[in-house]
Amino acid sequence: MNAPLRRVAVAVFVLFALLFVNLNYVQVVKGDDYRNSDLNERVRISSYERPRGLIMVEDQAIAQSVETDGRYKFQRKYPQGELYSHVTGFQSMIYGTSEIESAENEDLSGQSDKLFVRRITDMITGKKSKGANVILTLDKEVQQATANALEGQKGAAISLDPKTGEILSLVSLPTFDPNPFASHTDKPQKDAWANLNGDKENQPLLNRALRQTYPPGSTFKVIMSTALVEDGLTADSEVDAPNQYTAPQTTKYIENFHGETCGNGVKVTLEFALQESCNTVFAKLGVEKLGAEKIKEKAKEFGFGSPMKVPTDVAASQTGDLPDPPSVAQSSIGQRDVRMTPLQGAMIAAAVANNGKLMTPYLVKKVEAADYTTLSTTRQKTLSTPMSDSTAGEVQKMMHAVVQDGTGKRAQIDGADVGGKTGTAEDGDERQDHAWFIGYAIVDGQPVAAVAVVLENAGKSSASSAEIAGTIMKSIIQQRANR
Repeated sequence: MNAPLRRVAVAVFVLFALLFVNLNYVQVVKGDDYRNSDLNERVRISSYERPRGLIMVEDQAIAQSVETDGRYKFQRKYPQGELYSHVTGFQSMIYGTSEIESAENEDLSGQSDKLFVRRITDMITGKKSKGANVILTLDKEVQQATANALEGQKGAAISLDPKTGEILSLVSLPTFDPNPFASHTDKPQKDAWANLNGDKENQPLLNRALRQTYPPGSTFKVIMSTALVEDGLTADSEVDAPNQYTAPQTTKYIENFHGETCGNGVKVTLEFALQESCNTVFAKLGVEKLGAEKIKEKAKEFGFGSPMKVPTDVAASQTGDLPDPPSVAQSSIGQRDVRMTPLQGAMIAAAVANNGKLMTPYLVKKVEAADYTTLSTTRQKTLSTPMSDSTAGEVQKMMHAVVQDGTGKRAQIDGADVGGKTGTAEDGDERQDHAWFIGYAIVDGQPVAAVAVVLENAGKSSASSAEIAGTIMKSIIQQRANR
């Protein structure tokens, strides 16, 4: 064979080898991806052959599948779309799934191993298979009260049962209607996606309750108070209360809100310092008594630094590195690099209310088959114990003083022992401050609810924003406290 023919033969051999490799790559390596891709029309049709399971809040379906006359046999509907949008999320042919629709997709779609025997039985009997129903922990009255109280604001509110960790309400505003995403034609889905993602200022698709972190401002002083009590102080301990505090290694001082004097400007009790939210007290104690490692460790015990699933994803709250005394001073009042989610704020209040025991938050109570047979139930679990019972008693006393005599008076509820902490957090030089309120209610010795409210860029007026946040918290807690 001459050289030119040899080269042609080698080239043909290489091309056949590449074709063989590509064929195996497509069929073996990428086969499952292509077969299961949402872009595969057969997969699309197949996934709509059976009704998707319900998402339930008590006796109400907040996501359901209805039969159609088209080639896609079932379509998703969200009867109270905007009220629960950041809980249910959406199911879309183009954009996939989000929130509970995503986290519980295997159960809802009927593909879960929990339903294997039922799928086999249905195949033998010829019965149409159905997805499993997901029953949530939400309290529909508390959810509605949360949405009503937060209406007109940009921000989030979330409430927990401190004894169990059950999420009772979850509202993030602005909200959105998930129904267009369930359309069987492309235009409504694409229009909704473009409009919602195009709103960069309001970001309606963002779940602020779980995945937005904010500087917590003075609400972080609850963690500081816990650490200080565990380090030997009590609510009645007298501490220094200067008008200004300058940490070592800096010439910039920290002062109280609007430069106000804390008490007599010399000494106050730790309880009074939390009640009036004295920045200088906590900045000084953070630097001179606790230090960076104790602050970070105590925050970690409350859940900082760890991403979570409830089962939807939750962003990790952070303290930052705290490398020097100035950073410790600023972080001790919830500024600098400290960031937390509203869920984390509710967890702090829940741990205090539950005598120091922090339960793992969760949103799914149980999963049921279409015949209402229970397939799985979420077990209550202790996440951590960030404080002793005696420490919790001291911190409860201080948070009670905040509501009775301090910055959180708007949260008072007749017949309930309410504790709370307001917070005003700077969000850079160009933006308005965030307003926070975290708190809890104890009725007849039992904690009934823990709540966190954040009003995004609510304004510089601490008094008015704290009052609004406190009123919102009161509205939420009343639904549980008055039962």
